[in-house]
Amino acid sequence: MGIFTPHKLNRGAPMDCTISKSLFLAAILLFAIHFPAAAQGNSAATKLIPRSVLFGNPERTDPQISPDGTHLGYLAPVDGVLNVWIRTLGKTDDRAVTADTKRGIRNFTWNYDNKSILYTQDLGGDENWRLYQTDIATKQTKDFTAFDKVRVDIAAYDWKTPDTILVQMNKRDPQLFDVYSLNLKTGQLEMNTQNPGDVMSWQADNALQIRAAQVQTPDGGTIVRVRDDVKSPWRDLIHWGPDETFGVVAGFAPDNKKLRIITSLDVNSARLIEIDLATGTQKVLAADPQFDVQGVVTNPKSNALEVVTFVKQRVEYDFIDPQIKADYEFLQKFHPGDISDLSRALDDNLWVVTFESDDAPPGYYLYDRAAKKATFLFSSRPDLDSYKLATMKPIEYSAGDGMKIYGYLTIPPGEAAHNLPMVVFVHGGPWSRDTWGFNRYAQWLANRGYAVLQINFRGSTGYGKKYLNAGDLQWAGAMHTDLLDGKDWAVKQGIADPHKVCIMGGSYGGYATLASVAFSPDAFTCGVDIVGPSNLNTLLKSIPPYWSTFLATLHKRMGDTEAVLAAQSPLFKADQIKVPLLVGQGANDPRVNKAESDQIVAAMRKNKLNVEYYVFPDEGHGFAQPNNNMAFNAATEEFLAKYLGGRAEPPSLAETKLLASVKQ
Repeated sequence: MGIFTPHKLNRGAPMDCTISKSLFLAAILLFAIHFPAAAQGNSAATKLIPRSVLFGNPERTDPQISPDGTHLGYLAPVDGVLNVWIRTLGKTDDRAVTADTKRGIRNFTWNYDNKSILYTQDLGGDENWRLYQTDIATKQTKDFTAFDKVRVDIAAYDWKTPDTILVQMNKRDPQLFDVYSLNLKTGQLEMNTQNPGDVMSWQADNALQIRAAQVQTPDGGTIVRVRDDVKSPWRDLIHWGPDETFGVVAGFAPDNKKLRIITSLDVNSARLIEIDLATGTQKVLAADPQFDVQGVVTNPKSNALEVVTFVKQRVEYDFIDPQIKADYEFLQKFHPGDISDLSRALDDNLWVVTFESDDAPPGYYLYDRAAKKATFLFSSRPDLDSYKLATMKPIEYSAGDGMKIYGYLTIPPGEAAHNLPMVVFVHGGPWSRDTWGFNRYAQWLANRGYAVLQINFRGSTGYGKKYLNAGDLQWAGAMHTDLLDGKDWAVKQGIADPHKVCIMGGSYGGYATLASVAFSPDAFTCGVDIVGPSNLNTLLKSIPPYWSTFLATLHKRMGDTEAVLAAQSPLFKADQIKVPLLVGQGANDPRVNKAESDQIVAAMRKNKLNVEYYVFPDEGHGFAQPNNNMAFNAATEEFLAKYLGGRAEPPSLAETKLLASVKQ
């Protein structure tokens, strides 16, 4: 399912450069939501992991070091709601500095003044983010963008100007994002750069000047425009067509005279190039023949390029700076997982390092570079230490047309990979991919006795443009049959019981569930759809207005006529559905409108088909609040246990009451 894909703040020098392109990411992850009898064999002896341990709030997560290296911020619950906590490094004076009592805070970043933190939050899942600042001494919070139906994202901020940041808002025009300068002391907003009508995302240089813009052409291609300074005219720097991967601007070089770009232009897989703005000369900084560049790591102060990352079966690193290579090699002695994130003090001596593993929740370490000392901080979910978790194995198979398809397989701990009930768990996007690492849903399903197959069907990202483009206009075609071929592969390998296979997913994964039960009604035993679109025509007519700059790509990859889109819409084949279906929906979903679920449920009930439907009034695209997530997962457990025969934890009284109140 990919779970819910959270809105992320730009932290200046993130592990994945695309984090700073929050609007662009939201577009390419259009339909992603980032989501009984005891089983036979040894899994019956494996302790049942309570849903609250997997899907309740983490104990502590997302630690970020202050720019001056004196404090640690992290997210942790207060009375069951995630808030920002602060600790003085070297002390145990942990205290909550925010006091949210509703939806919870899911991302934050330090302000460069070292005295405050910034975070964004929406209302009920509508994704109209507001920007807040909390003073860590006084705990006073300011709402800088108290505008209705307006979305704000941090466009850029820099350590040299701690009192000023650049934000982008669609306040002037709901379809377009302009850049504003925000004074963090006074709250004053001033127009900085106005959108001419086609800019998808903006890039500031290292002097906090907007000097690059990414534009979509009418055919779905991309132009990167630049200017010499804020008073100079814009000019085109590079152009690529609609068949390239989702390229992005990855930032300016330290001298502000060269621009880094990730693009597949002239090659199959996206590489990192650097273009001299005066001469147009291009230099390849990192490339792989099969896998796209995933992101970059840059110095927190100079913005010098240090590491380029690729996601293959696991994360691999191309080290540009030999010193940071030595640091990574030292750190990997402490943990078997992949280094998935770094938070670094400005002097670059103290790091907070996130390790990602398949059979353990994320673990966080404080690393002193000078002393070459790594100290364990905490695990996000330490209660999981009491349970046996499953491992995730990379797999590949040939689709019916011979194309090699990649994915991951998770088997219940202690269980032989033979004749198991199975869940095909489909990622969202669809222009995304599953990766190796800790996945709460895979662990949950495996603990209940199911094999879990996650397939990076054609159209998934990360494998180059041939793999991506093979999914064009194939939502109900080859992208769908890749899932069927994956199920058949697992059956032929003897892993899955052919009579006990469910398909499940969120967002695009929800669409894939609906498409599978409608277009291939005999392929699966049951289906679980979470915020999945059922009619691609009504879907594209109801997308957020600010996705207008991405619409050409949607038409290129999904279809540009009502007939083509209708032919791929499960709604019009609802009468062919034979198997039971469970549907979950957020009432405030801005990406996949509630009507998408309403209409498929109504069509099934008209045909007297077996469907359960739950609508959560305080959720959007996926279930962000733990009580809602656990309640829907309680319903899912009972549903899967009924039709596949796995284990289930009985719903709690609170879950039972909540489900009764949201059942449609």
